[in-house]
Amino acid sequence: MYIKELTNAEFNEFTDNFVDSSIYQTSEYGFIMNTQNYTSLFLGMIDDNDKILAASLILIEKEQMFKYAYAPKGFLIDYSDKILVEKFTRLIKRYLNKKKIMAIKINPMIIRSSYDYITNLTNFNPNFDEQMEFLKSLGYYHLGFNNLFEAFKPRYNAIIDLNKPITTLFGNMNKNFKTKVKSADKNGVRIIKGNINDLDYLYEEIKNKYPRDKKYFENVLYFFEKRNMIDYYYAKLDTNAYLINVQRKYQKQLEICNKLNNKLFKNAGGNNNKVINSKIYEENKLNEIKNELIYATKLLKENPSGVILASMLITKYRDEVYIFMDGYNKDFKRLNAKHLMTWKLIEKYSNEKYKRFNLGGMTNPNIDSKYNGLNEFKLSFNARCVEYIGDLELITNNVLYGLYRNSKPVRYILKKDK
Repeated sequence: MYIKELTNAEFNEFTDNFVDSSIYQTSEYGFIMNTQNYTSLFLGMIDDNDKILAASLILIEKEQMFKYAYAPKGFLIDYSDKILVEKFTRLIKRYLNKKKIMAIKINPMIIRSSYDYITNLTNFNPNFDEQMEFLKSLGYYHLGFNNLFEAFKPRYNAIIDLNKPITTLFGNMNKNFKTKVKSADKNGVRIIKGNINDLDYLYEEIKNKYPRDKKYFENVLYFFEKRNMIDYYYAKLDTNAYLINVQRKYQKQLEICNKLNNKLFKNAGGNNNKVINSKIYEENKLNEIKNELIYATKLLKENPSGVILASMLITKYRDEVYIFMDGYNKDFKRLNAKHLMTWKLIEKYSNEKYKRFNLGGMTNPNIDSKYNGLNEFKLSFNARCVEYIGDLELITNNVLYGLYRNSKPVRYILKKDK
């Protein structure tokens, strides 16, 4: 057996048929990262019959004289086959060593546990500890069970299984979220399929929290579009429809308040405590809608052609769709555009027979953090939280790795002075 560099066609053929797939282990993702100061290799382990037994996209980052490699989502290999994993590890280590690469970081799709939002039950992988210890015995150093977003890729993902009827998928959602989805629809939020000319919407929403520039997202669309692996959607508020809906709500609420006033008038001098309490509650509600009416009127005047509220890049690979990047305008959070867009896309891809909708990264749902809101949002769509093994590092050149670690203070100073 030996390692060889695969052609794009060879790599695509293998990845398109491998059991555990990931958008991050595709030739397209490699080309995208080539535009972000990484070089890439498509490597495969070949047997005596010229059959590819395992493969991986390898991204290489260079910092001064040092080269470090990444295998996003880990190697494409059967991790339960210990003989295969041991041989691949030995060969990949030797191959990268010859290329003066000091180490490689991987985050395999090895599941540690999954958490069910409805039942609150956690299912643990019974083979996990054995798999972990085996990888450690081969020289992989585990970088820890991080709880937040410290890893190379998020260790926790929120995944919706789409093998249920649409009515069941919607029914299993959090009750409050169902209300928000319906409200956004009534308020005139429309979901529109965009293209590369609309990317400014997404970039403006995420530029202050994500390190990539707009060109990165243009490249994401360009490369993934070649095999129809990406869709771009944005949510736009029809400000005229929004005003009309608020006017209807106001009129309806006004009628409720008038009926309560008539009740009080007809029963003057009687016991009206219950009616008075209802009147106070409903008039407070009327004032809230009145304020919204003022807001909607102003919004239409200032934005007659509508307002962009949220955006979403969706990758499609084999039987899974994945929220590659999303954002929203915080000024219009109250309109729940992200809730509606997420549901509409769940509905769309379920009808297209995809099996899983991956809402992307989240943090440990069992600890309190500033990401509690993010977790709640994703899990409220009745997603299960899948916990993966996390990052592992394999040293491939001991001399270079030692120099790298010892030169860290100097590299920090040089980087700071730039």
